[in-house]
Amino acid sequence: MSLIRKFASVGGATSASRVLGFVREALIASVLGAGPVADAFYAAFRFPNLFRRLFAEGAFNSAFVPLFAKELEGNGEESAAKFAGEVFSVLFMILLVLTVLAIAFMPFLVSTVIAPAFADTPSKFELTTQLARIMFPYLIAMSLMAMLSGILNSLRDYFIAAIAPVLLNITLICVLISSLYLELDAASVGIALAIGVLLSGVLQLGILVLGMKKVGFSFKPRKPRMSPAIKRLLALAAPAALTGGLIQINLVVGQIIASQQDGAIALLSYADRIYQLPLGIIGIAIGVVLLPELSRALRAGDQPEALKLQNSSMEFALALILPASVALAIVPEPIVAVLFERGKFTPETTEATAAALAAFSIGLPSFVLIKVFQPAYFAREDMRTPLWFSLISLIINAGLSLLLFPTYGHVGIAVATSVSAWTTALLLGGTLWWRNDFRPSPKTLKRCLMMALSSAVMGICIYFAADYGWVLFAESGILLRVLLLLSLILIAIFVYFPMAIFTDALDREALKRSLGRRRS
Repeated sequence: MSLIRKFASVGGATSASRVLGFVREALIASVLGAGPVADAFYAAFRFPNLFRRLFAEGAFNSAFVPLFAKELEGNGEESAAKFAGEVFSVLFMILLVLTVLAIAFMPFLVSTVIAPAFADTPSKFELTTQLARIMFPYLIAMSLMAMLSGILNSLRDYFIAAIAPVLLNITLICVLISSLYLELDAASVGIALAIGVLLSGVLQLGILVLGMKKVGFSFKPRKPRMSPAIKRLLALAAPAALTGGLIQINLVVGQIIASQQDGAIALLSYADRIYQLPLGIIGIAIGVVLLPELSRALRAGDQPEALKLQNSSMEFALALILPASVALAIVPEPIVAVLFERGKFTPETTEATAAALAAFSIGLPSFVLIKVFQPAYFAREDMRTPLWFSLISLIINAGLSLLLFPTYGHVGIAVATSVSAWTTALLLGGTLWWRNDFRPSPKTLKRCLMMALSSAVMGICIYFAADYGWVLFAESGILLRVLLLLSLILIAIFVYFPMAIFTDALDREALKRSLGRRRS
């Protein structure tokens, strides 16, 4: 299977989750709007998600995968299974202790880390504490799931791990529909959603266990002990976990500041949901596939293959993310209105969410470039350099958020997030260039330039089209709004892709081969 087809497999599964995520968010927006329960739910849910990034995506996608792949290829499946059993036991023990402590000290965590300003509203503070306690054990399931995902990815089975998150959205959609049917009050809906999150974690872990049986790989948990292999993993995982989680820490910093403005956390969450769709399809696919593939190439000493993988990843990422970023920046209001504006989600809420979305979209290319650059460090077992760059980014994010929030409110936080992401991407890419570990080929650089030009022309076209049709859009019902938004999407497609193909921004030969396979 080619690299692009692997990206497409993971991206397709992730896109299914993101689309269902939109349905979920639309239902939450309709039921809860940007009110206090929505603020409490999103604040509480982000906390276990932060630790999920630290223990799951951060630690295992960067530290566990290269070590497991090395064990598998160097010493065989039996040795790899022994290593996996040791890691599982140590990880579970750490997660269990952390969960017990977090639940016990949750009021303190809410008042100091999750949303300090909520203390001014006792009912909101108490609800956030209750929801966070219900959802925190979700971390255990997600972190163990990440480990199993790392094993499956190392065995080149990418789809099962990518499709599992769909269960979270399906579960929460069912909870919301049931809540509407039962006519639950807002606080009860929040509690039901929290229980749904926990249940979905169990279901997702279950499907990964079935995936392990499908590929015929199994391991037995062992008595937790600090073996040399575990010590090596922890030495790599500590900085890697922090690096992978610093994007989430950036979001938590913004959340702490945003908690001073009523509804700001919910507004940022709605905007985040939209720009996470292209990021999920492209960025996550690259992050999942590139690390094990690059690790194998470097282990084999195949530097030309490693460079080819990185050039192809950069071209794939920017070919899709640049036009998406331009579109989200230029026409955010029609997108937000079609997806969310109904029930308690008013036109004023649409305008506020759209402003945050436009600010987030500026950083969208940098988020996927980080996914392209970081594996080059992790595959070489260099975990500290990305950590230092992420810490610099965190400082910039916190400083800009504090500086911009008094004037621009929640939009200032989105701007700070984008600027800090670009800082990380430029530092990662610049250091790889300086070390001569990765320098994009002249052909890749030319294609990226042509992608930017094609995206700019597309942006001009949809700007004038949206400006012409905005009056009609604002006065229309949902059906006509959907048709008008689809028209903008078609204009974007019929401007960007022909121009990108004509300028060779997109690899014509790869497109011909792809079309040829489909016909056959």
